[in-house]
Amino acid sequence: MSDIIKKNAWVAGLMALLFVLLILTKAIQPSFGMSGLESVARAALPFAFATAGMAVVVIVGGIDLSVASMMAVCAVTAAVLMERMAGVPAILIVLGLGFVMGLINGGLIVLTRVPDIVVTLAMLFVWEGVALLILESPGGATTEWLKQSIRGSVIPFVPNALAIIAACVALVWIPLRRSKLGISIYATGSDELAAFRSGVAVGRTKIVAYGVCGMFCAFGGLSLASLTGIGEPVPGPYLMASVAAVVLGGVVLGGGRGGLLGPIIAVFILRIVRTILTLLAVDPNVTTIIEGTIMVGVVMLGTAATLRGARK
Repeated sequence: MSDIIKKNAWVAGLMALLFVLLILTKAIQPSFGMSGLESVARAALPFAFATAGMAVVVIVGGIDLSVASMMAVCAVTAAVLMERMAGVPAILIVLGLGFVMGLINGGLIVLTRVPDIVVTLAMLFVWEGVALLILESPGGATTEWLKQSIRGSVIPFVPNALAIIAACVALVWIPLRRSKLGISIYATGSDELAAFRSGVAVGRTKIVAYGVCGMFCAFGGLSLASLTGIGEPVPGPYLMASVAAVVLGGVVLGGGRGGLLGPIIAVFILRIVRTILTLLAVDPNVTTIIEGTIMVGVVMLGTAATLRGARK
């Protein structure tokens, strides 16, 4: 029992912090209630999916700087397809597209042996170009039911946007985490050489991990399209935010440790902090500076902790 508590102490701490921030938000703005929580959940939707994708590749020992660009490709693809076909086939095509883009990123990293940060930085520009080829300017249209699906709440006190995040992440991550592939992802992130000597197909594991990241980015692109009702070819500010949420959520930058629940909670913590700053009428430019400072600080602390662990 003590081992379980110790293992989940960081996630429990994040939950407590989120609860305290919600109480603080309510104290600042007494009218903050279910509608306010729904707004926060909708705003967190694309950030949560970008963070989930980033968490998977960090656990396998890598990083993907192209998550925002892949989300943009998926968003514009969804908007264009949904003008021409039913929503469900379009969603399946977009999810497949995201998975393939992730596989391409992972394949290039494994085959060329170029550091992942270099490959994904290059692919950031490639996917940006692809998004602009599909739509030169914001356009297209998403189906009405997709836009409405993230609004309101079917389950009492649980916004639909939050339920969608939980369902999509659980549907992909829980079976993967408990499978042989999931064990291989953690083993590769912990010690690539030891994993290889233990019979793990390290290259294939990395490629599939990046493919899963691409699929989460596809979910993120779909959420962007559902939020705006159109496709936006310019990538949003999801890269740095996702890295910060991953580190704050307890995933070690060196790989091999962490999960997806902590990073998702961290996304909501960062969104609530932004809400609090807005309610306090802090200048938007100052808010951006504060958010950036928090993100950089979190990443620096995570990097320092990783380097300290490596020396041990």
